[in-house]
Amino acid sequence: MSLIEDIQAIIKESEEALVVCKDEEELDQTKNIYVGKKGKLTNVLKGLASLSVEEKKTIGKIANEAQVRIESFLETQRKKLKEEFYEVKLKAEIFDAMRPMPVNERGTLHPITQIQYEIEDIFTSMGFSIMDGPEVETDANNFGALNFTEDHPARDMQDTFYTTDGNLLRTHTSAIQARALRDLKPPFRMIAPGRVFRYEEVDASHENTFYQVEGMVVGENISIANLIYTMETLLSTVFRKTVKTRLRPGYFPFVEPGFELDIQCLVCHGNGCSVCKQSGWLELLPCGLIHPNVLSHANHDPKKWSGFAFGLGLDRLVMMRYGIGDIRYFQSGNLRFLKQF
Repeated sequence: MSLIEDIQAIIKESEEALVVCKDEEELDQTKNIYVGKKGKLTNVLKGLASLSVEEKKTIGKIANEAQVRIESFLETQRKKLKEEFYEVKLKAEIFDAMRPMPVNERGTLHPITQIQYEIEDIFTSMGFSIMDGPEVETDANNFGALNFTEDHPARDMQDTFYTTDGNLLRTHTSAIQARALRDLKPPFRMIAPGRVFRYEEVDASHENTFYQVEGMVVGENISIANLIYTMETLLSTVFRKTVKTRLRPGYFPFVEPGFELDIQCLVCHGNGCSVCKQSGWLELLPCGLIHPNVLSHANHDPKKWSGFAFGLGLDRLVMMRYGIGDIRYFQSGNLRFLKQF
């Protein structure tokens, strides 16, 4: 057999050997058998010594081409083995970088849901009913029925997500209060927990999707004293201790007078941090006495009936309860964070 035939036989034999290799280690071992320093192709080339110069050039070129072909075929097989390896691995394993736990492990309630249920229990123990409403609302329910003027800044596209049909994603669960005022007969007490949406610049204490629990009491001779007592009862029960609060004037179209009830930041204990914007206080509960126009709009006589309303930022309450330093954790889907609760 001539050297050329020997080289062609080595090419065929090497490809047959490489194609049945099961892993990269076997590929490398097979490579050494055929094109290594002591490989079959190298041994064949030892026979070049007895050939003429022209024959050496011809056979040498064929040998180089054979080596390139064998190594190229080897890399093709290596790539194929890698693809098969990862395909099998992907089918056999389920891995979620945000879920470092066994797939069959039972889930838990989100911390916001846990505190929402707790707050619902607190209010139902005080005689409040729980009401719900749609997240996509009409302008009339979200703004009009709550004494917002046509030119109020909250109606601006920069604050509110509008849909193409003229509706909007509710910016507060006060829209449920508007429905309650129409549907319920005084006296009544109700709360409205739920998800709301605003066009916000997201930071440690602001999100574009967050949760509220808004509430309302309508009856005769309802005063600010009733409001303060209810809020203090809520906060002391949630935090299981007396918390430092302050009440300051605030403007909201649907209440008069209106207040901002702030809580001393429980993340930094009043020293100042990114959550409270270095102020030591966190706005938690806008509240006030229901505006007579809102009562009149729902066909309730403001001379007979009065009431108070409040809006509780549920995310911020949970942050204060557990000392969480960034509101964005809640929507992150990071189960390492959520599993702590």
